[in-house]
Amino acid sequence: MLNKTIGVFILRVLLGLLFLMSGYGKIFTWGMDQVYSSFRPYEETWLPKFLIDFAAYFTTYTEFIAGFLLVIGLFRNYALYALGAVLLIVSYGHGLTFPIWDLGHVFPRVVLLVALLLLPEEWDKWQIQKLVKK
Repeated sequence: MLNKTIGVFILRVLLGLLFLMSGYGKIFTWGMDQVYSSFRPYEETWLPKFLIDFAAYFTTYTEFIAGFLLVIGLFRNYALYALGAVLLIVSYGHGLTFPIWDLGHVFPRVVLLVALLLLPEEWDKWQIQKLVKK
């Protein structure tokens, strides 16, 4: 049972770190002005400006907050659902602007996320949420 616990812990923390550091970099290194400017190509698509604005902020802050929640193990499933939504939004957006695009950042995260959703949550023993429930 220890290997299952350690394995799920590593999956959860690794996925959380990938998203946390991505969100951190966008918010604190790039700044939201630069993040938003990276969304400019989407203005040439059918998407309305308010939706592009929402996507820029939603994906960035969700990566940061939900990534942190995964690392510490709090609201695990809600964080996974939110990050799944981010991956769907990002995939659709990239597909709109570049029909053939590099999946190098998305695919590993999808694999880790789906693995965590499919593995029994009882195996994820080392999380703050377990302490709060007690």
